[in-house]
Amino acid sequence: MQSIQDPAAPSGAVILLSGGLDSATVLAMAHAQQYQLHTIAFDYGQRHRIELERSRRIAGKYNCDHRELRIDPGLFLGTALVDPKLNVPDYDPSSTGIPITYVPARNALFLAHALSLAESLQAAAIFIGVNALDYSGYPDCRPEFITAFQAMARLGTRTGLAEKAIRIETPLIQMSKAEIIRTGAALGVDYGLTSSCYNPDLVGRPCQKCASCALRAKGFAEAGLLDPLMS
Repeated sequence: MQSIQDPAAPSGAVILLSGGLDSATVLAMAHAQQYQLHTIAFDYGQRHRIELERSRRIAGKYNCDHRELRIDPGLFLGTALVDPKLNVPDYDPSSTGIPITYVPARNALFLAHALSLAESLQAAAIFIGVNALDYSGYPDCRPEFITAFQAMARLGTRTGLAEKAIRIETPLIQMSKAEIIRTGAALGVDYGLTSSCYNPDLVGRPCQKCASCALRAKGFAEAGLLDPLMS
């Protein structure tokens, strides 16, 4: 593989790869733009740990330079995605506010790690699959948060002070789930490799009850496509 120092080579990009539908689509989009791909997945004690295995498989398909980083789960209190004493609620379309599946400042931590790696690699961009339409009430998926983090990256890094700020790319942020799925399907994403469920069983089968499962099912239905996990 060509070095990112080679001016003839595509620029490097760091992709936050959870192993879910959105991050797999973002990876395929970065691949289509001929970036050199560096992926990161995070083990933070999440109950849906199947996503770590899925992220490895997806990264392998695209021949990515893949890393799996550990974050102390003791940082994340009061979230049903980490605390085994809390139940993941069934999807309730009438529910408002920030849900119990919110993980405190998770995307801020993930992006900070990605920023360190991107600057170390002299990568041009960080890709993250946040979405402001089907975002389930998470404050760290909004455009305002990304804009603020981009400003911090510019002000707080050597790269940014040299006026070569690492870009935070959010290609899905204004897309519906159906649009995301159609985009990924056109790029050849194998959604059978992904996992979206907050509360899968021991072998990774989705619960089909949580908000993430509901949004995925709605997206595939509106896209007019079959979810390979449901076949």
